Amino acid sequence: MFDDLSALPHTLIVGSLAYLILILLLRISGKRTLSKWNAFDFVVTVAFGSVLATTLMSKQTTLAQGSLGLGLLVIWQFFLTWLSVRSQLIRQLIKGEPTLLLFQGEFQEEALQKERVTQGEIRAAVRSKGISALETVAAVVLETDGTFSVIKETNDEKSDSALADVSGFRNARLNIR
Repeated sequence: MFDDLSALPHTLIVGSLAYLILILLLRISGKRTLSKWNAFDFVVTVAFGSVLATTLMSKQTTLAQGSLGLGLLVIWQFFLTWLSVRSQLIRQLIKGEPTLLLFQGEFQEEALQKERVTQGEIRAAVRSKGISALETVAAVVLETDGTFSVIKETNDEKSDSALADVSGFRNARLNIR
């Protein structure tokens, strides 16, 4: 268990420096790096953890290599998110798109099956917003980070403009009106 204590100073020094470098890189890269997770964010975060752990625990990985690895991840994450803001194609490849699961009180069965979401999960999301009747819900959207957005019904005809980029919205609106 404590046969070779010579590795402990290495872990202490390199681990502390790698941690500080990671914090510095994350601060420099901006808030987007630490936003709610979609699949892309999850992969980047797991990669950060892997590089940090390897830098911490492996004597074969130098602090410079670990720092370069962390920096490379931050640069790629920054570059791809920068591109995704400017290109719809890149945005769709990286993030996907939100999906309409309930529209004007009606479940969108095809979308529920495609996204592997149950009606019970939709009801739970609606209840969590303090709403007791599905008929009073304009829409429930599965966001790209896996959360549900519940939008209450209003009398305003223009109230559905926030749904413009949601998969299935145009078809659902055409079927209702």
